Amino acid sequence: MITEDRLDELRRNAVPMQPERGYYGLPLLKEPVWTWEVPAYFFVGGAAGAAAVVGAAAQIAGADRDLVGDARWIAGAGAALSAPLLIGDLGRPERFLNMLRVFKLQSPMSIGAWTLAAFGTFASAALFAEEVRKRTDLPVQLIGDAAALLAGATGLVMSTYTGVLIGATSIPVWAKHVRILPIHFGASAMASAVSMLELAGHDHAALNFLGIAAAAAETVIGARTHMGGILAGAVPLALRVAGIRSRRVRKAAAVASIIGSLVTRFTWVSAGRHSARGLRVPAALDGRNAAGAGESIGE
Repeated sequence: MITEDRLDELRRNAVPMQPERGYYGLPLLKEPVWTWEVPAYFFVGGAAGAAAVVGAAAQIAGADRDLVGDARWIAGAGAALSAPLLIGDLGRPERFLNMLRVFKLQSPMSIGAWTLAAFGTFASAALFAEEVRKRTDLPVQLIGDAAALLAGATGLVMSTYTGVLIGATSIPVWAKHVRILPIHFGASAMASAVSMLELAGHDHAALNFLGIAAAAAETVIGARTHMGGILAGAVPLALRVAGIRSRRVRKAAAVASIIGSLVTRFTWVSAGRHSARGLRVPAALDGRNAAGAGESIGE
C-alpha cells in the first residue's frame, strides 16, 4: 500500500510529459501557433455562411423581406471581415492570392480559399443588389436573388469546411474528431447566425426552431467531446425551450449562443496546441480529444 508520504515524494519527482522527439531532437508534431485571427475567422466566416443559408431559405419560402435583407447583411459583412482575418494570419495578402492559383479537391485549404472567394463575391453582390433595390427603381432583384442563392450554396461549405480543415491534420485531438468537427462547426455557425438575426429584431418561430436544433446538436457533440462549454449548447437549448413564449428569454439564449460559438472556436484551437505538445488536454478542453496544424492556416 502506498503511503501519503510516498505519494508526496512521487509528486515532487514527477517529470512533465514531453512531446515525442524525432531527428535532431525536434518534435514530431508542429504545434499550431495561430494568432487570434484564425479562431475569429472560423467564427465570423461560419456565422456569415450560415446567415446566407438562412437568407436563401427565407427567400425561397417567401418570408419577410426584411429578414432576407438582414441575413444578406450578416453574410456580406462577415465575408468582408473574413478575408482580412485570414490574411492577418498568413501575414501577406499575396499568400492568399497564391492559394487561388491552383484548385485542389484533395486540399481542404485550397477548397476553403476558393470557397471564401466565391462566397464573398456572391454575398457582396446579393447585398449590393438588395440595397440598390431599396433605393431605386432599377430591376436588380432578380440578380440579387440569384446571387443570394449562390451565396447560400457556398455559405453551406463556408460554415463547415474549417472543421474539415483542422480535422485533416496529424494533431491528435482534431484528427480523432475529423467526422464530428464539420458538424460541430456547422451547428455552431447556424446557432450564431440565427441568434444575430433574432437580436436584430426578427422574432420568427422558424428561427427559434433552427436555434433549438443547433443547440441540441451542440449539446450532444459537447457531451461527447467536452468542447465548447455549456454556453454552446445546454444553456441556449434550455432557454429556448423554456422561452418559446418569451421573447426576452429567447434573446438571452441568442446572446449565450453567440458567446458559446466564439468560445468553441478558441477552445478547439487551444486543445490543438496542448495535443501537439504531447500534454494532456486540460479538463476544460477535454482530455479525450486530439489536434494538429502548421505555423499558419495556409501552410
